[in-house]
Amino acid sequence: MPNLFIKGLVLNIGIIGLGLMGGSLAKAVKRYGIAQKVYGFTNSEKNKKDILDLNLVDEVVDLETLKKVSDVIILSIPVDAIISMFPNFLDINENTTIIDMGSTKEYIVKNIPPKIRKNFIAAHPMTGTEKSGPKAAIDNLYEGKTVVLCDLEANDNIHVNKAFRIFQEIGMRIVVMDSVQHDIHACYISHLPHIISFSLANTVMGHEDPKAIIALAAGGFKDMSRIAKSSPRMWSDIFKQNRENLLASIDLFESQLQTARKMVEEEKYEELEEWMKKANTLHEIL
Repeated sequence: MPNLFIKGLVLNIGIIGLGLMGGSLAKAVKRYGIAQKVYGFTNSEKNKKDILDLNLVDEVVDLETLKKVSDVIILSIPVDAIISMFPNFLDINENTTIIDMGSTKEYIVKNIPPKIRKNFIAAHPMTGTEKSGPKAAIDNLYEGKTVVLCDLEANDNIHVNKAFRIFQEIGMRIVVMDSVQHDIHACYISHLPHIISFSLANTVMGHEDPKAIIALAAGGFKDMSRIAKSSPRMWSDIFKQNRENLLASIDLFESQLQTARKMVEEEKYEELEEWMKKANTLHEIL
């Protein structure tokens, strides 16, 4: 873990994308006094109005201004959009840190231009809700949560130190791992659950009378289907970038579902009970 030689230094932070994640980060760095000034950039006029009305940033600026005035630039946008932004940063100052907060890491890291690789911190804060947009930003989204930082051996210390300082001071636990392992782990705890939730929602919506079913919905269904309200654009990009791991996890999930189906078909309820008991043990390590 690096020494925070910049401890106490107040940073100018620029955030590209001020929805749930970026907006909540803006709130956090202001609340904890990490940021001298927070700048924002968005292409959406509607979002710009919401960002200013909610006082998420001190100023909304154009991209070139944000690059010039920011010590740290946070990319809180869909994962494909992160990659499309790379050409805009080829002229970045060598002391400016860029941190992406995408849910996939291997594909992003592989596509970082060599010229800015030392500046670019690949991060994934393991937090979120099903909501999106500036109005979804909340005060304590990051407190007590984990952030994964990937492939730091390619970064200069000045950039690693700034990333550590920001995430530590907003109350996050930092885990360092390589991007390949990150994408495997993230698939099972995040990407697979999301595609299962979308599938469950579509199963119900495909029924001849979905409203009658939903009228009976209680905690179990609501818990399982909550994340099906997540942004389709954002999640289609994630599924695309982590395609191989997602397909492998779906295969394993389908195998478990087939095992359960077979036990029900053959009325092997004692075996089914033991199978469910095994699933219960997950919560011994959660």
